[in-house]
Amino acid sequence: MIYITGDTHGEQNRILQIQNEHHLTNGDTLIICGDFGFLFHNDKQENIFLDDLEKLPYTICFCDGNHENFPAIYSHPVEEWNGGKIHKIRKNIFHLMRGQIFEIENKSFFVMGGAYSIDKYMRLENVSWWKEELPSNEEYKEASKNLRTHDFKVDYIITHTAPNEIVRNLCSYPDHHDAELCGFLEWVMHETTFDKWFFGHWHIDKKIYDRFYALYYDIICCNK
Repeated sequence: MIYITGDTHGEQNRILQIQNEHHLTNGDTLIICGDFGFLFHNDKQENIFLDDLEKLPYTICFCDGNHENFPAIYSHPVEEWNGGKIHKIRKNIFHLMRGQIFEIENKSFFVMGGAYSIDKYMRLENVSWWKEELPSNEEYKEASKNLRTHDFKVDYIITHTAPNEIVRNLCSYPDHHDAELCGFLEWVMHETTFDKWFFGHWHIDKKIYDRFYALYYDIICCNK
């Protein structure tokens, strides 16, 4: 089974709660829609917990959010997994790289992480904020190429933020710093055939227009 939830922000209890409530087992996949956060400090305590997660029988995947330690994530080896590129954090923990398409349990997932930190002014560069939070031109090109290769047809879309039209359902005044990424996602929304779109970032659980799911604490099994 494939389970999808929102930001975990390095909260160990969130992962343990998911495990206890849903009893994930061998062959299951948990996808987190950004702000995974378990490499944020990249310290001994986080690495011990990641080692503990490696003992779990299921796979944990995450797209990146804006509150991530990108150099720590990028220090892990790039490998191919289920048709797309990942950073392999542990044998069962994968960062789903931007613009990739993955086949999981016979379902296709387009993944595009990243978002702008509105609290950037409160953070220190390369300590609690990293400039890689927004996609590069190369990542946009990679995403476009992969969608074209798949004839703009996927089953599900996983992102951290959302298309402009969806963001306007969540806040009256979208931040202009997110304009490029949210505009790109708007293009994806109109060009791509998909069943459901899952995203995090907004710390809210809300269904929008039947096909869009803002996730925070909610956990959705997408292949029942």
